[in-house]
Amino acid sequence: HLQLVESGGGAVQPGGSLRLSCAASRAPLFTLAYYSIGWFRQAPGKEREGVACISSNGVSTRYADSVKGRFTTSRDNTNNTVYLQMNSLKPEDSAVYYCAAPFGDYVSLHDNDYDYWGQGTQVTVSS
Repeated sequence: HLQLVESGGGAVQPGGSLRLSCAASRAPLFTLAYYSIGWFRQAPGKEREGVACISSNGVSTRYADSVKGRFTTSRDNTNNTVYLQMNSLKPEDSAVYYCAAPFGDYVSLHDNDYDYWGQGTQVTVSS
């Protein structure tokens, strides 16, 4: 089955930027080009939150209100990778970030709609 791997997390100061990547770990056996991808985050003691999602062809995207105007998701299906560009980071953006894929090609910020999950990458925003 599809296995996802996130990368690009780390520590950054408030106002800084990071770019997360999501790839299929068993490429070329599995390609992300057929899947929409969602980005989620979970901070300690908080529920998992959907922050962004993108359709398989990259035409449709959705963002949580908390990240609109600061985060952008995009994809390069040629290179089998989906990205989450995070700008103007705030301490409240600190969390483990996950990418996920559903069985169907639809965009959703609800984690119950997703079936395949990566292991997560830590993002810490602190001065």
